[in-house]
Amino acid sequence: MKALVYTGPEGLDYRDMADPVPRNGEALIRVQSVGICGSDMHAYLGHDERRPAPLVLGHEAAGVVLSGAMQGQRVTVNPLVTCGTCPACRSGRDNLCSTRQIISMPPREGAFAGLLSMPEGNLVPLPDHVTTHQASLAEPIACGWHAVRLGRAALGDAPHRALVLGGGAIGLGAALSLAAQGIPDVTMVEPHAARRAFLELRCDQVVMAPDALDPAEQFDLVVDGVGFEATRAQASAHARPGGVIVHIGLGQPTGGLDIRRMTLQEITFIGTYTYTAQDFRDCAQAMFDGRLGALDWIEERALSDGARAFADIRAGRVTSPKIVLVP
Repeated sequence: MKALVYTGPEGLDYRDMADPVPRNGEALIRVQSVGICGSDMHAYLGHDERRPAPLVLGHEAAGVVLSGAMQGQRVTVNPLVTCGTCPACRSGRDNLCSTRQIISMPPREGAFAGLLSMPEGNLVPLPDHVTTHQASLAEPIACGWHAVRLGRAALGDAPHRALVLGGGAIGLGAALSLAAQGIPDVTMVEPHAARRAFLELRCDQVVMAPDALDPAEQFDLVVDGVGFEATRAQASAHARPGGVIVHIGLGQPTGGLDIRRMTLQEITFIGTYTYTAQDFRDCAQAMFDGRLGALDWIEERALSDGARAFADIRAGRVTSPKIVLVP
């Protein structure tokens, strides 16, 4: 098969690789759509020690099953592989499994390839009206779906207003998830002017530049889909007393939080990682039901042109929240 291989900082090579061999209980999938995630960009820039070169990146995948009980079905892929038996898995928090693996991190190669092997339990069949491009968005949107569910539960009472920091796929997925889970009053913050325009015109979002947000404005729930010092500082400033900050982004490991204000105003901070298997299924069903919009905010590129796609994202030349590569 052909694959796009990360070879070192800002290095990607489109090359031949051996086809994956499914393990017991796994199915072989022909990848038809795979999105570029922010974590793929971190690895591409050499900022993620969990993803050493050489490695096939990519974990936002959908395609057609070639083997096993689901042969012939189009599916979206939950890339998080868990043991199913540890205390976290048994309690329904399988995303915290002590032996969790995710494709695009050793020992599992990713989905920037023609073929992918995954446990059958990680595959969600698609209805006829959903394309694999749309279905590949299940993974990034599920991150926001999970975060919103945790934030709403922590608030206790029904939140009315939410702020989302970051207009990429994670931030947009969180904004769509907020609306789908009963919080329609959502404001997004995005520094890239062209992307702000895209989100407003194509995704029907209320979006503003970081410096345009009223310093006194406060929100019940703040979702940080970026995770930089500046976004954490903004989240700290705009969460209302008794409010909740849900932190998804992995941009920088430290800095930004106003711990004194969070303490004095009893603001809850929740770090959130990926999603549970149930969250993934629930998010996929919401997509299938049309509760997350048209899901048409994708730019398509060929996997063979993947290196250029990464370079364009790096240079700020991409306005759509998501590039989907086609093997």
